[in-house]
Amino acid sequence: MIETSVQFGHCLIIENVKEEIDSILDPILAKQTFKNAGVLSIKIGDNVVDYNKNFKLFMTSKLRNPHFTPEISTKLTLINFTITKEGLEDQLLETCVSKENPEDEA
Repeated sequence: MIETSVQFGHCLIIENVKEEIDSILDPILAKQTFKNAGVLSIKIGDNVVDYNKNFKLFMTSKLRNPHFTPEISTKLTLINFTITKEGLEDQLLETCVSKENPEDEA
């Protein structure tokens, strides 16, 4: 499934990810692509697969606050969708204060 998605430029969703991510995804997360016979390719496990630039990988987790290793965290963009109204208000206040009174923000 991973190889097909990479090759044809499909979106792939991996659900219920734990704090450990399978090492087979490392080349994909690091975008370790290379030219193979003039075609952009990537090595997944033992196979070399053509890499389509339209490929997207999304991973979801049910963990409230996952603690990924620093090596994994630098390869991902983490989005927290569990924001509360109060948390959103705090972020908005911080943004407004930083624009209007940067010295007060400190």
